[in-house]
Amino acid sequence: MSLHLYQIVIAIIAIFMIYQGIDNYIKGKHHPTILKLLVRVVVWGGMAAVALFPMITVTLAKIIGIEGNLNAVILTGFILVFLMIFKLLSAIERVESQLSDVVRNDALKNLETRNPKPKTRRKE
Repeated sequence: MSLHLYQIVIAIIAIFMIYQGIDNYIKGKHHPTILKLLVRVVVWGGMAAVALFPMITVTLAKIIGIEGNLNAVILTGFILVFLMIFKLLSAIERVESQLSDVVRNDALKNLETRNPKPKTRRKE
């Protein structure tokens, strides 16, 4: 079995993405959940597996009942689309979190300017 350049590149990208997901989960970045981590590992692990062992698509197609390898390639395309949607949802979630922080901080600032702390009076 000989490896082509695209197989090596996809495997390296997949390993990097899995590492990044594990690192984010451990450090608590971007509101990680175990579900997000598992989805990332399954999707990128599947991409690496398909890239390194292309005959998996034929076996997968037979298991699912899809005839022909072309349909397995289409199925792989759907996995890629799912991945892009997952990345977009993660980005949207991150922006929503940042927006919530900004709104919360702004509301606290407005509250402080409307209701300043009362000054204590000295007893005479």
